[in-house]
Amino acid sequence: MSTATKAHGMNGTLVEADWPPLTLAEVRVLLGQFPGCGEPIEILSVSPRPFSAASVVAKNSGQVFIKRHHITVRDREGLLEEHRFLIHLRAHGAPVPKVFRASSGETAIMSGEWIYEVHEVPAGVDLYEDALSWTPFLSTAHARSAGETLARLHLSSHGFDAPPRKARPLVSSFTIFAADDPAAALQRYLAMRPALAENADVREGCREALELLDPYHAQLRPLLPALKPLWTHNDLHASNLLWSNTGDDARAVAVIDFGLADRTNAVHDLAQATERNIVEWLDLTQQPERENDVRVHLDHLLALLDGYVSVRPLSDAETYALAPMTALCHAEFALSEAEYYLGVLHSEEMARLASIDYLAGHARWFRGAGGDKLLNAIRYWAETRRRID
Repeated sequence: MSTATKAHGMNGTLVEADWPPLTLAEVRVLLGQFPGCGEPIEILSVSPRPFSAASVVAKNSGQVFIKRHHITVRDREGLLEEHRFLIHLRAHGAPVPKVFRASSGETAIMSGEWIYEVHEVPAGVDLYEDALSWTPFLSTAHARSAGETLARLHLSSHGFDAPPRKARPLVSSFTIFAADDPAAALQRYLAMRPALAENADVREGCREALELLDPYHAQLRPLLPALKPLWTHNDLHASNLLWSNTGDDARAVAVIDFGLADRTNAVHDLAQATERNIVEWLDLTQQPERENDVRVHLDHLLALLDGYVSVRPLSDAETYALAPMTALCHAEFALSEAEYYLGVLHSEEMARLASIDYLAGHARWFRGAGGDKLLNAIRYWAETRRRID
């Protein structure tokens, strides 16, 4: 653990970082493996994201973005799953960063217990650099542009037919509620992740979430066959976009951070973007007794959805699937976070937050007045779109 840097905590505060920050000395050794990359001269930023160490590094010939993972979080094959997707997206016009290759031809560079990746720094302003997940857009124009950008990303993703990712921490998959029998699918999910299966808080969070989310799965189930598999980003928060300027009218110009990407479907990804940006979940974390006071930004919701369909229209089935999917989409990432805290950091306290407060707590919220407000707004939008189309 490092005391030199702070990271975003699950409760909205800055906490001690899980991983030590990158140093100029290790960056110099790393970049020496990349021909023509230049000499690093300064670490310009230290990312507050909690699951890895990452920095923008100035060189004598420009800048690069470097991320370092512990091999218990990402091994070589895990990173290559992401890199192959990024390479496909760039080849099909998506505004995503280039992944650099070392002289060995590798994009995932092993060194002891660490693995590194080196990306270009895309043009654009990191307007939400310090924004936590679950904090809102700064304007409806930003929300609309995010929706347009996500739709373009989905169009670029077509033709990438890699299988779903292997079981690993910190991936936002969609298998449990994609099944006819979520309880059986959950048991298969846990069986592949012994650290979760053996934890009492996880089992309790799963039991409660399954019961609370069952009505939404019942709504989604008949629509599932129409949701075509697609590799997706699964974390399109405003902070994973770079912007044209700092104004309220800024446009998204690049998409970054594909660590949660997996083969899900377009509706799942759009639901994740809704869940990440429209509901101020930190209100619930900080005052769980006031769940009806959680802020929901319906103006941003409508802008996000309208922006999306202006680029990639949804089918009727996709449109009607969006409301129940929004209630369900958080489940597997919550479990994946719990796996990270149990299997990597060995923190039962943090795993409890992920499984009881996040997995089950968000499911409880969706069954209350706040969830009704959000899901009814999506349903009304869906009906309106059907009449327009």
